[in-house]
Parts: sequence; C-alpha cells; structure tokens
Amino acid sequence: MPYSTPDITDSLLRYDRPTIILHWMTAFLVLLQFALGETWNWPTKPVHHLMVVAHLTVGILLTAIMAFRIVWRLTKGRHLSDLLVPVDRVFALGAEYTLYVLLLAEILLGYLWRWGAGQTMSFFGFLIPSPFARFPAETVTWFQTLHYWNAWLIMGLATGHGAAALFHQFVLKDKVLGRMLPRGSSLSQ
Repeated sequence: MPYSTPDITDSLLRYDRPTIILHWMTAFLVLLQFALGETWNWPTKPVHHLMVVAHLTVGILLTAIMAFRIVWRLTKGRHLSDLLVPVDRVFALGAEYTLYVLLLAEILLGYLWRWGAGQTMSFFGFLIPSPFARFPAETVTWFQTLHYWNAWLIMGLATGHGAAALFHQFVLKDKVLGRMLPRGSSLSQ
C-alpha cells in the first residue's frame, strides 16, 4: 500500500508557531553550547573567560526554554507524530523523547559541575551562587566527564534527527521537514 504525501499547506498538518520557534531556538542554542564548550580552551584569557561566561548564560537560557517547551508540549503544542507510518512514529518519538532526556540531563549536569566546584553561575553578568556545599573533587570530575560525553551523545542524536528529516524531505519526499519550517519557506510548500 503506497504512503500518500499529506498536503502540509493545511494548518492542521503543521506544527504551531510556538513549537516551531522553540524547536529552532533549542537547536541553535545547543549548537552554540557545543561549539563554546569544545573551543573555549583554544584562546587565552580574557576571551576564554568570556566564552565560559557565554556558555553559562546560554545554559540558563536553554534551561528556561526547555522548561517552557515541555509545558507547551504537554498543554497546547500540536502533536503531528500521528501522521507518520507506525515505524517512523516509533523512531521519531524515540528520538524526540531521548533528546529531551539527554538535554535535561545535560542541563542538570552543568549546574552540578559548576556549583559542585563551588563556583557561581553567571547570567549576563548576574552571579548565581551555589546552593550546595562544595562537592569532593572526584564527584566534580565525574559530573564534568558525564557532561562532556552527554554533549557528544546529544550532538550524535541531533545529527541523526536532522539527517532523518532531510532523508524524509529529499528522498521520501513526504514533506515531514516542512512541518517544522516557518510558513512560506520554500521547503514548507
């Protein structure tokens, strides 16, 4: 039985605007976080320090966006996975939920690493002190290591997520990618 391509010009077959905005904001911030974290040891001070402070600030922004994103998804956000064939639905939801869990774990690990080391978080220069007593050095190193490897897991899964969207768009031609693009973009037509 051939799978028909839905007409995504129908607004019920597209994600709602807040979901699209939150998706792309999350993607941008995750890429920025990864780039900052992987390159902040290259320059010397003061650039190194600015990159660390930017990473902390973006991490706090990502915390707020993920919280809002989860609330939106559980309340008003549109769910389109029902439009997929069953096997695609399983993979799509599996990847989505795994990304959510990994992102939340990454955020928590970042806070635990920073605060566990007895350091403040910085949000646009506003310092947020640790609510904890300093952790043992081995524990802080463990949080740092988990934070590092979890970031790579996120990037691997996000790359697979993006590759799957491109495969659907250009090979299967089922317009899945267009559902998450702003209305009027050439791929969402």
